[in-house]
Amino acid sequence: MARLPAGFDPAKLIAIVGSTGTGKSELGLKIAERLESLGQTCAIINCDSMQFYKGMNLGTAKLSIAERREVRHELLDWLEVVDESTAAGYQAVARPLIEKLQAEGVTPIMVGGSMLYIAAVLNTFEFPGNDVSYRAELEADLIELGPHEMHRRLAEIDPIAASRITVENGRRTVRALEIIHVTGEPFAAALPEETESWQPVVEIGLTGDRDDLRARLEQRVHTMWSAGLLDEVRDLETKGLRNGKTASRAIGYAQALAQLDGVQTEAEAIADTVRLTQKYARRQISWFKRDPRINWLDYADPTNFEQCLELLGLGQ
Repeated sequence: MARLPAGFDPAKLIAIVGSTGTGKSELGLKIAERLESLGQTCAIINCDSMQFYKGMNLGTAKLSIAERREVRHELLDWLEVVDESTAAGYQAVARPLIEKLQAEGVTPIMVGGSMLYIAAVLNTFEFPGNDVSYRAELEADLIELGPHEMHRRLAEIDPIAASRITVENGRRTVRALEIIHVTGEPFAAALPEETESWQPVVEIGLTGDRDDLRARLEQRVHTMWSAGLLDEVRDLETKGLRNGKTASRAIGYAQALAQLDGVQTEAEAIADTVRLTQKYARRQISWFKRDPRINWLDYADPTNFEQCLELLGLGQ
C-alpha cells in the first residue's frame, strides 16, 4: 500500500479558498481522497456560511450526501435557518474542531469562500466584545430607517469601513457601528485582514478567467431555479426562514422570497441573483488577492490537481 511522503505533516491545516463557482468543493474532495488512499484520515471543514444551514441546499451548491463520496464533512447543516451566523461564532466552533482533529491524527481541510469567516480562523485575531443594548438600538434603527441610512451613518464616521461593506448589507453595517462604539476605534482596525497565521497552514486558492467565471455563475443561478429553488424556499418558510437574520438575506434566497411575494417576477429574481452573485465573486477575489499566503491555481487548468499535490508535498 502507498504511504505518505516522509515530508508531509498530517497535522498541518489545509485551506482551499477562492470565489464562488471555482470548484473548491471538488478540489477539497480530491485532496481528501488522495490522502485517504495513502492511509491518512482527513476531514473537510465547511467554510461557506450559508451551507451551515439545514435545508439550504440548492441555493448554496451544497454537496449532497452522495456527492461527498464518503469523505467526512464537518460544519454542514449545523444551524437552523432562524439562527444567526457570525464569524466570531464560527471561530469559536471551528478552531477547537481543528485542534481536536489534529490531536486525533486527522488532517483538517478547510473549504469555502466566506471571507471574514476564513480570516477569523486562519489569522491571529480575537473579536471585539458586544454591547447588547446598543446593538438592539442599532437593529431597531435598521428596521425603521433601512440599510441605506445606516450605511450613510457609518460612512460619516468611518468612510473606509463603509467602502468595504455593501450598502445592502445592513447586518454587517450594524456590526461595524457596534464595534466602533465598543472599541472607540475605526471598524477597519477590528477586521482580521492581517495575515499572521493562527497556526501553520497551506492555503490554496482557485481563480480563473473573469468572463468565464461570470458565465459559470450565471448558469449556476439558472440551474438553481430549474432544480427547484422555489420549492426549497417554500419548505424553509415553514421552518422560519423569514425570521432568520442571516439566512433570509442570502443571495438567491432573498430573491426567491421576493418572487414568492410577487415583488419580483421570476426573470427579475434570477437576474438580480446573477448580478449579486457576480458582484460577490468580485469582492471575494479582491479580498483573497490581498493574502500573500495563498498559492493560486487556475480552476480551468487540467494540471491544477497535480500542482496542488506538489504544494502539499504529496507529489509523486
